[in-house]
Amino acid sequence: MTWQQAGRRRADQRRAVRRREVRHRARPPQPGWAIRGTGSYLPSQHVPSSDLALAMGLDPDWIERRTGIRRRHLAAAGQAASDLAAAAARRALEQAGLTPADLGLIVLGTSTPDELGPSTACRVQALLGAHRAAAFDVSAACTGFVFGLQAAVGWLSTQRGAAPYALVIGVEVYSRFLDPADRATTALFGDGAAAAVVGPVPWPYGIGPITLGSDGAHAGDVLIPAGGSRAPASPGTLSALGHTIHMDARAVRDFIERIFPRLVAEASEAAGIKPADLALVVPHQPNPRLVASLAAQAGLDPGQLAIAGRDVGNIGAASLPHALDTAVRTRGIRPGELVLLAGFGAGLTWGHTLITWPPPANPGGN
Repeated sequence: MTWQQAGRRRADQRRAVRRREVRHRARPPQPGWAIRGTGSYLPSQHVPSSDLALAMGLDPDWIERRTGIRRRHLAAAGQAASDLAAAAARRALEQAGLTPADLGLIVLGTSTPDELGPSTACRVQALLGAHRAAAFDVSAACTGFVFGLQAAVGWLSTQRGAAPYALVIGVEVYSRFLDPADRATTALFGDGAAAAVVGPVPWPYGIGPITLGSDGAHAGDVLIPAGGSRAPASPGTLSALGHTIHMDARAVRDFIERIFPRLVAEASEAAGIKPADLALVVPHQPNPRLVASLAAQAGLDPGQLAIAGRDVGNIGAASLPHALDTAVRTRGIRPGELVLLAGFGAGLTWGHTLITWPPPANPGGN
């Protein structure tokens, strides 16, 4: 993209913001909710795709050529999902200029909890010392962050004088649930966590309507089949590798190719804008190369996409917030820019929301 084209795009995006403000001017200005700080945590150990490919008897460039993933991170022995989540949460709170005492709610999305019960969010609450916060998990696979964002915004809108901040976290420790011989899953998944602090913001900034969807008829496309009430742990489930991720790669690819352009179209139409008006689109990125290849079909320029999965792989519920945090810290997001979050994953589940990015919450903050 030339600098002239980039300038025209920024001008179009500013006009889109003004059009939205004009449409809503008849409404009484109401305070809203926005992301006030972001943070990520990746375990220190990482495995290059070339090493992993060789271990599976493949050409060194096989994984990167097909997925765009260069490496993924692995949790250390004894490191659980709550440990990664708490580390990401501390960084998000620091960027927001807040402490755990400011939190009234912690919502955590994961498919790889510390244990089946209690919720991993409660473990994180204890690790942070966020004694005022209610805490619970959401189980929406890779769309967990968007589902968690809806829960946080809904909770915040009912509060009167209580702690006005919520913490939304996505975290996965997929490395504990992989069959090393299954190239379809081992090539993609990694470990990591990312978090966002949600708090009050003046109109017209903030998180717009959040749209969620599910199709349980395809729940079998990606799942960990054993370990729950349907197939409790037993010698048989262990020998059959029932506690590892099973994925129909073709079905998942077809779903991604359908759902991502659809989410961009639906969100843009609902807001009365064009995809080109979006300053940034933050998608889930199970296969970074595949998602990036769908930009044109979604009416987007590749430069509008926040793709950060090349160095982490698919980290599930943490993928989208990690990409957002990376964009905040490297690209920067200006006040008033339109940012689309587009999540999709197992279940099947999907969700999107359009954010009018707010001014910084504090000097040097988000």
